Amino acid sequence: MGTRKKVHAYVRVKPTDEFAYEMITFGEDNKSIDIHIKKDGRRGTVNNQQTDWSFKLDGVLHDASQDCVYDTVAKEVVAQALDGYNGTIMCYGQTGAGKTYTMTGTTENYKHRGILPRALQQVFRMIEERPTHSITVRVSYLEIYNETLFDLLSTLPYVGNSDTPMSIVESPQGIFVKGLSVHMTGREEDAFSLLFEGETNRIIASHTMNKNSSRSHCIFTIYIEAHSRSLSDEKYVTSKINLVDLAGSERVGKTGSEGQILKEATYINKSLSFLEQAIIALGDRKREHVPFRQCKLTHALKDSLGGNCNMVIVANVYGEATQLDETLSSLRFASRMKLITTEPSINEKYDAERMVKNLEKELILLKQELAIHDSLANRAMVTYDPMDEVQIAEINSQVRRYLDGSLEEIDIINLRQIQEVFNQFKVILSLQEQEVEANLRRKYTLINKNDYATITAVQKAGLVDVEGNTVGETDGQGFGLGIAPFSAKPGKKGKIKKSYKDIPGALGKKDGLLSPVSGKDGESISTSRTQLLSSSKEADVKDVLSRDREASGSEPLASDSPKEDSRITRPATPPPKPSAFEEFKNERGSEINRIFKQNKTILNDRRKKASETAQRINSIKKEIDTTKEALDVQKNFREEQGEYENKGLMIIDEEEFLLILKLKELKKQYRGEYQDLHDLKAEIQYCQHLVDQCRQRLLTEFDIWYNESFLIPEEMQASLKAKGSIRLGLFPLTKLTSLAEDDEEKFGQIQASVLPDCPDSVSFYNARMKFDQKTPCPYR
Repeated sequence: MGTRKKVHAYVRVKPTDEFAYEMITFGEDNKSIDIHIKKDGRRGTVNNQQTDWSFKLDGVLHDASQDCVYDTVAKEVVAQALDGYNGTIMCYGQTGAGKTYTMTGTTENYKHRGILPRALQQVFRMIEERPTHSITVRVSYLEIYNETLFDLLSTLPYVGNSDTPMSIVESPQGIFVKGLSVHMTGREEDAFSLLFEGETNRIIASHTMNKNSSRSHCIFTIYIEAHSRSLSDEKYVTSKINLVDLAGSERVGKTGSEGQILKEATYINKSLSFLEQAIIALGDRKREHVPFRQCKLTHALKDSLGGNCNMVIVANVYGEATQLDETLSSLRFASRMKLITTEPSINEKYDAERMVKNLEKELILLKQELAIHDSLANRAMVTYDPMDEVQIAEINSQVRRYLDGSLEEIDIINLRQIQEVFNQFKVILSLQEQEVEANLRRKYTLINKNDYATITAVQKAGLVDVEGNTVGETDGQGFGLGIAPFSAKPGKKGKIKKSYKDIPGALGKKDGLLSPVSGKDGESISTSRTQLLSSSKEADVKDVLSRDREASGSEPLASDSPKEDSRITRPATPPPKPSAFEEFKNERGSEINRIFKQNKTILNDRRKKASETAQRINSIKKEIDTTKEALDVQKNFREEQGEYENKGLMIIDEEEFLLILKLKELKKQYRGEYQDLHDLKAEIQYCQHLVDQCRQRLLTEFDIWYNESFLIPEEMQASLKAKGSIRLGLFPLTKLTSLAEDDEEKFGQIQASVLPDCPDSVSFYNARMKFDQKTPCPYR
């Protein structure tokens, strides 16, 4: 790609029984929509009212299924994302027109899922088809509510709380939201779980136009990073897919919004107005400034609106005559979006670690190449490794002899030696400069001409004249070097020395005396009191626990004596069956309940092992297919090169032989794992039978106990004893209490009924089951 292209715009019409066929018509190519309205006769004879509109789009989706919408709108964008192209899919339109249904769909029904879950599924399906690449997927879910940023996945238990407010940050790499959590998803099921978690945290409200109206803009982003499994390729690609579900535009007169809902509608309409202004500016090539920072929505989508990505917009409209004004507004917005041009490009990056390793390999090859050239040129063995201390010392000695004249020339072997020779020249020059400076300091005194106090003191000492000139020659750097003139009297020599010693700062080197500071010793913190307190607390806790155990041991159990049971007074009204069921499981039905739980634990364990075995079988099957392909390649190559036979036996190379052995071993493993899976399925079937039996018995015992304890009149209790005339089970049951099945059993039943027709829905329903487990069942 790399060339400029237009934004794709589609319109999806919401199905309705009151579709205005006389006002809305579609073109034969299914890419245009025409709207016609009658003139208002109340405006008089001269009436310039516009009555006809025609919009040319990339497609009109009328009475289209969710599958058709996804294949038309998003499939190509998601496919190109794995090649390194960014993508943005946006749903725009009036409130209640079906934006959220188009983008997300219904999370309860697999067939009615929208663009977002289908995109996640396509990404992971394409990853499975690319075994040559290591691809990682991350997701984030951002909500913009009343111009405030919220993380819809912050409710997850492993996401830490952050007091720092979220903000939009621009960087050379693009736009990102500071404080937004990004989650790694290694499986399709994990991605669906994050989607369901975020959907429950969205803010919705009800009004006359929509029962579940979204009150915020939401951006679900899929981040993809693809590395080649070949270590020689240091390039890798990154991309992101922004799936934007905008809040619907509202007219207060139609929605009847009040209070908080009215405030939300104001923010929504304001942000959508700023979005339209940014779109108009992007469509106008003469405009230099695009107002992205007017609101959080346009700022967060700055690199997605007219950037280097594939962009698609779906305008959701009503087909009713009463909503024609909003339909025209949405179609105008879609037409403006088609004026925007983008320049999609691949986001390529370089892996620094792989690049270093490849450079090291290249360095080894270049050294080998140099060694070959040296051998051909009859040169002595030349080393190109970094020099050690002995070699550096030898070069230093050669340079010194060259400077002394005892060595006429230095033999040059390689580039490293040349660099080291120049380096030693620099070292020797620096040492000579230091030696000269030390000799000068021993003979002369350095005086700073800018120091007035020092100059005054030196004048008194007779080292400079009255005009401030030094006795000796100046060095051109503000310092004077000199000695006392010959005209000075010999008798004053000692006096000058004495005064020279008394001058502060006259010497080039100042010695300072540091007085030692006697600091206080650190106070040692005694831990004896703390240890005493902690030990006493532990003793108190142990005493309390021992007293509790003694008290609990001394209390008689309610089930020890039937006489005490008979003394328990019956409540006036029977208790609710859920609470009574919990009491029954803890008392009379405790043994059956224990066996039931134990059998269910064994069943879940066998199911888990069966799932793991099935995964191993699938992995082995993939490896078998890969080995077969490699073996076919080797066989074809051997046939092309010409087969070699020796005494009627076919001769193959070592690599093909190893592939044959590997294929044989994989098939052996496959048969073993398949037999294990068959045995596990038999165990699962038997365990399921035991669980069903325990459940039925537990229900029967509970029903008998409940009737005996709360429903049967007290005067009939004597007849229900061992020698009574009434047998258990003769009383009709008005309501049968069922033991609720756990979520795994529900999921197993769904799999049995749904998967034969749609095996790809496993991850979707599995994620839905785990999400529903957060809502506790009253019978569990």
